[in-house]
Amino acid sequence: MQKIMLTTLLVSSLLAGCVYKIDIPQGTPLTKAQASQIHVGMSYQQVRFLLGSPTITDPLNPERWDYVYNYIPGTYAKKAKIPAAHGQHLSIYFDKAGVVNKIEGLDSLPDAQPGLPPSKDAILSAQPL
Repeated sequence: MQKIMLTTLLVSSLLAGCVYKIDIPQGTPLTKAQASQIHVGMSYQQVRFLLGSPTITDPLNPERWDYVYNYIPGTYAKKAKIPAAHGQHLSIYFDKAGVVNKIEGLDSLPDAQPGLPPSKDAILSAQPL
């Protein structure tokens, strides 16, 4: 009985170190270059075309769109030294006519997102295997 318990304890302690964690990206990853395309006077449709759907839309305040992004690296991303991303929050305010009148949070966005290719061109022109 003691051998079984000792073996079980040994196996469970060995397996405890073999934990794989996945990457956890939450929200809409944006860069300063993408957000700088948005300017006062643009419509809802133009903003959605350039940035995609907002992460948060408040039904009680439809004139405000929030783009939030957090990234927690998993096992392989940590080995590749890809940093975590926290506190990226872009807020876009519209007037009653649906036109952008204020943009906040441009300074919270990075020049490049960790873990993502720098542009879609890098994906489309990837070398064959």
